[in-house]
Amino acid sequence: MNWSRRDLCLILPALVATRTQAAEQKPLSSKVVRFEDLPVKSSDGNRFRAILKGATHDGHKLEAHATELAPGSMPHPPHRHKHEEMFLLREGAVQLTVAGRTTQLGPGGVAFIASNDEHGIKNLGSTPAQYFVIALGADA
Repeated sequence: MNWSRRDLCLILPALVATRTQAAEQKPLSSKVVRFEDLPVKSSDGNRFRAILKGATHDGHKLEAHATELAPGSMPHPPHRHKHEEMFLLREGAVQLTVAGRTTQLGPGGVAFIASNDEHGIKNLGSTPAQYFVIALGADA
């Protein structure tokens, strides 16, 4: 069979998309990791640990990380994104602003951030605040 340039231009994007989708559809494997064994990245006195990133068995994007936020600090300015997030506060006291509403949370506090709601978090205490974030869904 002879392929023209036009044929290749039509089929090449489809082949690339198929390969990308196949790679994205591989589900996360079971994983057990001790907190102290997670690699740590630091920035401006804050510490971050990536826990997992991938897709569930049915293709839903999932990402989790842990943050240790220095006293008086924010990890970044308030922002918004397409994916949803759930915050679980382990230690400390934070101020969480979601869609213009500000709430103070202590240990055990939980927040859910809906898609595209502007949100930001700040450590109000004099000690580090530790929390986990579970991100659900993709931004693209």
